[in-house]
Amino acid sequence: MSEQNTIGADQLSTILTFLGGVDWKDPWLIGLFTFHITVTMMALLTRNYGNLQALLFFFLILLVYFSESINELASANWKMFSRQQYFDSNGLFISVVFSIPILLNCMLMVGSWLWQSTQLMKNIKIAQLRENIRKQRAIEKEKKEK
Repeated sequence: MSEQNTIGADQLSTILTFLGGVDWKDPWLIGLFTFHITVTMMALLTRNYGNLQALLFFFLILLVYFSESINELASANWKMFSRQQYFDSNGLFISVVFSIPILLNCMLMVGSWLWQSTQLMKNIKIAQLRENIRKQRAIEKEKKEK
């Protein structure tokens, strides 16, 4: 791994200092956290509804895709909804409080889909084995009758 791709201790402390300076009681941040909790609950509660989850997944990926545009819009209009200017040109803040939680929810959904797929494949294989055993017993029964 190259030196440029590693995160140094000074960079990590800068991020933590930045996040420590955030007014987490700002109403729009509380609303954003409520949104993330709601999305997580929807992801968990709809895990057995594939079409609804696919729609939610697509919507969330679109939000992450447009997060740069959302950051620019929020940066230009921050006085309308926030007490402080959080929206930097690098997008650190929006990445941490908006995109990362959404991507974690998407990973949760993909993990759920993979789990359901493995369970379905297991059940199909068990059914195939039972069918093979049933056929084998039927053949053996026919041989005994002859």
